[in-house]
Amino acid sequence: MKKYLLSLLFLLVSLSVFAHLGNISGVVYDQSTNLPLKGVNVQLTNQGKATVSNDLGQYRFEDLVASKYKIELSHVSFSAEIIEITVVDNQTSFVKTSLSNANIELSEVVISSGRAHDQQLISSMDIKLRPITNSQEILRMVPGLFIGQHAGGGKAEQIFLRGFDLDHGTDIRLTVDGMPVNMVSHAHGQGYADLHFVIPELVKGVDFKKGPYNAEKGNFTTAGWVDFRTKDALDHSFVKLEAGQYDSYRAVAGIDLLGQRGRDKNQSAYIASEYSFTNSYFDNPQHFNRLNIVGKYHGHIGANTNLTLTGSTFYSKWNHSGQIPDRAYESGQIGFFGSIDPSEGGETSRTNFNAQFVTVTSNNFVIKNQAFYSNYNFELYSNFTFFLKDSINGDQIRQKEKRNLYGYNGSISKETYLGKTRWTTTLGAQFRHDLTNGTELSHTKDRSLTLERYQLGDVNELNAGLYADELVQVTDQFTVNAGVRIDYFHNQYKDLLAQPVNTKHASDAIVSPKLNFYYTFNPRLQLYLNSGKGFHSNDTRVVVPQGGKQILPGAYGSDLGIILKPFPKMLINAAAWYLWLQQEFVYVGDAGVIEPSGKSKRQGIDVSVRYQLTNILYADVDISSAKPRAIGEAAGMNYLPLAPLFSSTGGLSLQMKNGINGSLRYRYMANRPANEDNSIVAKGYVVNDLQLNYTKTKYNLGLSVQNILNTKWKETQFATESRLKNETAPVEEIHFTPGTPFFARLSWTLFF
Repeated sequence: MKKYLLSLLFLLVSLSVFAHLGNISGVVYDQSTNLPLKGVNVQLTNQGKATVSNDLGQYRFEDLVASKYKIELSHVSFSAEIIEITVVDNQTSFVKTSLSNANIELSEVVISSGRAHDQQLISSMDIKLRPITNSQEILRMVPGLFIGQHAGGGKAEQIFLRGFDLDHGTDIRLTVDGMPVNMVSHAHGQGYADLHFVIPELVKGVDFKKGPYNAEKGNFTTAGWVDFRTKDALDHSFVKLEAGQYDSYRAVAGIDLLGQRGRDKNQSAYIASEYSFTNSYFDNPQHFNRLNIVGKYHGHIGANTNLTLTGSTFYSKWNHSGQIPDRAYESGQIGFFGSIDPSEGGETSRTNFNAQFVTVTSNNFVIKNQAFYSNYNFELYSNFTFFLKDSINGDQIRQKEKRNLYGYNGSISKETYLGKTRWTTTLGAQFRHDLTNGTELSHTKDRSLTLERYQLGDVNELNAGLYADELVQVTDQFTVNAGVRIDYFHNQYKDLLAQPVNTKHASDAIVSPKLNFYYTFNPRLQLYLNSGKGFHSNDTRVVVPQGGKQILPGAYGSDLGIILKPFPKMLINAAAWYLWLQQEFVYVGDAGVIEPSGKSKRQGIDVSVRYQLTNILYADVDISSAKPRAIGEAAGMNYLPLAPLFSSTGGLSLQMKNGINGSLRYRYMANRPANEDNSIVAKGYVVNDLQLNYTKTKYNLGLSVQNILNTKWKETQFATESRLKNETAPVEEIHFTPGTPFFARLSWTLFF
């Protein structure tokens, strides 16, 4: 009886305590735009409680004892804020905070268990401080990622990351505001990802993660993923004019359509446009033209619902000098910036519509819906082998396609507490449907005469995916993330060259589990273990003829890493990683296509260091090493061509209160095998760039210099067998595209 009375007394006391608990509900805004600010770290001082603001800038703490609390809010490139609030029994205390833009202070960066799965991001401040000529170059800010252009600036760049020659996107997933950039079963190669439709001045930030560890990310997420986020609002309208060497000109303008009237209603709308022209540094003038137009609306359509509408169109046309064989340059037949086939070039366009809805219900469910559409056109003329196949007309090829892309992304998530354990549950669905018309590979001459069609057909490819993700903050230090996704593919190819014309189908599905652990010892130290399975889909034109075999080869990876702040103004992120692929891709230079090959493995170490030397001077360095190998091949014959072995980037960034800011950068790529037995080597390089700005309230003056030491370097290199006009036998050796020489540009920007 006594034990029963004690239990009853304990229960009554417990109920009494819980009956007198209160809550804190808050929302964070960007002071310059008065729009909600996502991803803000929010901590209750000395309480061991932390969270992150959602898409509507909202956060919440529940079951708090009545008392006074201090709330610390921090976000990269914003001033940190500390506010006090009193929690009252049985009530929810509401707080509204605005954060202002500020110089980056590494001392304010907190290693948070509340956002353990999302520690790596690139802020708009990084983008402003580094020399960038187009949005594709923003990719270079991802630690360890290198790009190389080999078609005059109009073609998507070649990408390298974590021991991968990713070609134009075979094993990295690229998105813009959640809309896919990679093109499946593309005329030039699987996963082709052209980011040139993005205006760099409109990029707000870039989220990224290496490895296949996020359940939300599907196809191509093996080496990692990168998501560009464009601005929801302009701080002010602007006009920017640039002029540089080699007949290079660029004009950009962005007009704020709603102004303060819109900000007062938490709404924004703008229109922006970009035009670029250059003849570039090649002996053969490039006549490069690019036009971008974009419009965006963002605002509340309900008390807890945001709507974002984006429309854009892009067009580009250019000539390019192609790849140069070493022997042609070394013999003096052509100059370093010359060409064998000066008629190479291309034309491409893309028009996008993107609608995003975010709703937070009264029960704190976050519901996201996104629908998108792209109309895409591509035509490229290349000549990789010159006169190897056709000694009279040459080997020029045309790759061409017209595409419509439809898609949907949706998710629902809920954050709940069971005791002190915080659970964030997310369920999502994704869909994309690609329809191409006349995907073509043809033998051509002088970009005008079609000699023979090698391939001509229509691709119909559907990808539907479901995923579930659970992020559990077990204690104040320990976080577990588990997820799984299921993807279904249906591939159809209509061969227009077959007699009679025939249509074949193939389909397959793949399950990709993820499991990640994070232990945050304190705001200065976190250990993590990531593991997961990802995949890249194979080209419809490859899998359909072979009866649907190897449509979705898997990739299995793991990262063991540490995030460390040994000093208040130093941040270190290091990881040892391993990745195994069920199937590799091989680039076939003489045909200009991608072919599937065998298994491969990669392992390596990544190290990133950020150090604030003074209040105005920042240093950074990224080092990546990798050992990529083909599995099942004899030792010495198992190298993966062009896969990077060692690379490093870094530099100094300056931000002075008088408006002077800029950066001095370097990037280094070591020698690497160009073929399977390493008998042909792609030479490494070191290149330095400079960006210097003078920024005032109403204007900005800028100087950008690429390759300030005028280094002679080879930006892209391939081991290719080719034959020149007067040669009797083919030769296999390095074929390269020369890198940018000293290239200076001046810019003037007016804000109004």
